[in-house]
Amino acid sequence: MTTMTEASVREFKMPDVGEGLTEAEILKWYVQAGDTVTDGQVVCEVETAKAAVELPIPYDGVVRELRFPEGTTVDVGTAIIAVDVAGGAPAVPETPAEAPEASAAPEKKPEGRQPVLVGYGVAASSTKRRPRKGPEVPVQQASVAIQTELNGHGPAATSPAATVQPRPLAKPPVRKLAKDLGVDLTTVIPSGPDGIITREDVHAAANPAEAPAPEPVVTQAPATAPVAPTASYDAARETRVPVKGVRRATAAAMVGSAFTAPHVTEFVTVDVTRTLKLVEELKQDKDLQGLRVNPLLLIAKALLVAIKRNPDINASWDEANQEIVLKHYVNLGIAAATPRGLIVPNIKDAHTKTLPQLAQSLGELVATAKEGRTSPAAMQGGTVTITNVGVFGVDTGTPILPPGEAAILAVGAIRLQPWVHKGKVKPRQVTTLALSFDHRLVDGELGSKVLADVAAVLEQPKKLITWA
Repeated sequence: MTTMTEASVREFKMPDVGEGLTEAEILKWYVQAGDTVTDGQVVCEVETAKAAVELPIPYDGVVRELRFPEGTTVDVGTAIIAVDVAGGAPAVPETPAEAPEASAAPEKKPEGRQPVLVGYGVAASSTKRRPRKGPEVPVQQASVAIQTELNGHGPAATSPAATVQPRPLAKPPVRKLAKDLGVDLTTVIPSGPDGIITREDVHAAANPAEAPAPEPVVTQAPATAPVAPTASYDAARETRVPVKGVRRATAAAMVGSAFTAPHVTEFVTVDVTRTLKLVEELKQDKDLQGLRVNPLLLIAKALLVAIKRNPDINASWDEANQEIVLKHYVNLGIAAATPRGLIVPNIKDAHTKTLPQLAQSLGELVATAKEGRTSPAAMQGGTVTITNVGVFGVDTGTPILPPGEAAILAVGAIRLQPWVHKGKVKPRQVTTLALSFDHRLVDGELGSKVLADVAAVLEQPKKLITWA
């Protein structure tokens, strides 16, 4: 890979576009080498474990090199594109250390520029690069010096080349683990591919007595060596899809939730005929013209009313402090199926919204999710969630709680069924609701009350007025 040394070249690094994310996959490049770019121009789309986002370049100049092809997963902090800013507008460096030593006062930011993406890069005054200690050293020569130190044969040669150590190769989570355990990565012997230090290497360095003895080198495989699992893979009859991005994050979250929070699910079947009639009336209301008005809107409002009457359901479990955290706000999550997997964006402070405002928020949430443009911030901080499995013709389900939430409501398909109404069997619109909740902080009484209140509002929508 070509190393850019010219003062006019600026490298743009993969930012942390979420909270604590360590990597992202490059989905699409919008520029190629030789293209001219301007400050704030979107140059690529990346997918993190939470969403797909577009990255703007903070420089004016000409693209010199794309460091990674589409489909590559890149660690946060790794340079992904190099831009030659010579002859263009003065560049805004990522950190003060990247500016020439004799640079003038910081350039004033152009007026009227709005950040395209919140949270990329770091503040100009928050990071300082360590000064270079000397000329670069061939890796092989530096490795000899390190090995001499490790073998106890005294210090390495006193020449400048022998005293400079290359930066150990390790991913950000491994570096954090080493820092937490007090392990100097320069003393760790890597076992990963291409000399990368793994978590196991760090643990072994932190607890040398517990490190397993090295296995003897096998020069010839035994006759009974097992066949690799992939040897029987038939590409004509099977397709293997790598688990990454949103799907991998969802899988990990669901496993963690299922085996951490004790789930309880309760069900109720309810006549929603009056709710459907109200939906049709609201579609004609001038205050709701052009907005998304459907049964989900009134179900969401019914759940908000139930939470207002039973606020203890809107809580989370703090394992570290052994506390129940009662939330005085409702960030209402709406589970959405997208081509990249299931995501759960939420409507911030949904409890404060009027019906038209809630309808507008629902419409924007669904449209953004379908386009794959949901931001990481929109999927953080949820308190209670609704999942509408009825759109698939499913009667109901037992939903798994999103991590950190106490309850999730599943809405089944609405069907015309025979129902006893006012003492007579009549065809009515009926659905089944399922409420899963964390039994550590929600007992059967509280869960039952919430579910019963939601059902009561949907059966008699006028309760939205008397209970709201």
